[in-house]
Amino acid sequence: MAKADEAAAVITVEGLQDLLRAIRARGYRPIGPTMQNEAIVYDDIESVDDLPRGWTDEQDGGRYRLARRADEALFGYSVGPQSWKKFLHAPRLRLWTAERRGEDTSVTPEAPPSDRLAFIGVRACEIRAIEIQDRVLVGDLYVDPHYKARREGALIVALNCGKAGGTCFCVSMHAGPRVKQGFDIALTELLEGTEHVFLVETGSDEGRALLAQVPHDLASSREIDAAEALIEQTASSMGRQMRSDDLNELLMNNLEHPRWNEVATRCLTCTNCTLVCPTCFCTSVEDASDLTGERAERWRRWDSCFTMDFSYIHGGSVRTSAKSRYRQWMTHKLATWIDQFGSSGCVGCGRCITWCPVGIDITEEVRAMRGCDASVEEPR
Repeated sequence: MAKADEAAAVITVEGLQDLLRAIRARGYRPIGPTMQNEAIVYDDIESVDDLPRGWTDEQDGGRYRLARRADEALFGYSVGPQSWKKFLHAPRLRLWTAERRGEDTSVTPEAPPSDRLAFIGVRACEIRAIEIQDRVLVGDLYVDPHYKARREGALIVALNCGKAGGTCFCVSMHAGPRVKQGFDIALTELLEGTEHVFLVETGSDEGRALLAQVPHDLASSREIDAAEALIEQTASSMGRQMRSDDLNELLMNNLEHPRWNEVATRCLTCTNCTLVCPTCFCTSVEDASDLTGERAERWRRWDSCFTMDFSYIHGGSVRTSAKSRYRQWMTHKLATWIDQFGSSGCVGCGRCITWCPVGIDITEEVRAMRGCDASVEEPR
């Protein structure tokens, strides 16, 4: 599991609590999975008691339910409706404030955030999504200063998946379930009988400094083998599969495929898929002023290519039909994103399938483009 020159360690549940204390002592604000409104969502956490102990999720197209596990796993779920995008690329952000005093007008840009966040329980697919957003928002000539400030100050405590969700297909997208890079600390939760421990790997100087403050033991070969077996089991039990090596050519050569009309009869253009997606980054800006005309603000908010106004230019919207808007989203996500940013915009987290009210399945749509029988397994 660990690099050849770094031995893996093991901590207990109490050790995880010590890790959270150490993270807070180093000036971070821990954010992790919590149970709210019958879903697992990311929020501030104070201790391991805030984690969804003993709970899991059941997911399928258009379906999400929480259920009790037979053990006391703290991270025994797959992914919920939120991604870490919520904290790095805020859903709503004030960009500047303007004030008029007599003949003088001043414009004050919103300062980038200064608090440092620690993300607890980041899956491999989510790390890949963060890396993709890095390329979009800070990896080119145009840099989002607010995203950059959040990203540079963030600590990532990753988690190797021990459970594949019903709509997961990260293996197909080469995005999981094993965490390989982009983390400060990586955990693998191991439960066997009464034993409940975490295998720990470090990926940065900050991660090593944190581990040094936590009681830990060197991992035994048995524990390392158990973690390997757990990850392999997760990889072999994906809820979905999708061949991904030819998506750009497949979709761009089938822009008038009859399947676009078929999916348009089901799509509600509700924007759910884009809002739960961990890589979608489209935004709009809104200006507002008070009744006196002395103060105005500009706000940025998440937007979606599924809304009619998103493609509005003088004279009307470019994409007026559900067919054209769904085609825009899917071809951008899986095909033209590669042309723009050098990789697919999909990480196989399955959120767009789970949270689509009518259960539209992106893996099924790709399979239909190929004319494959849905019962035939595609190569991963």
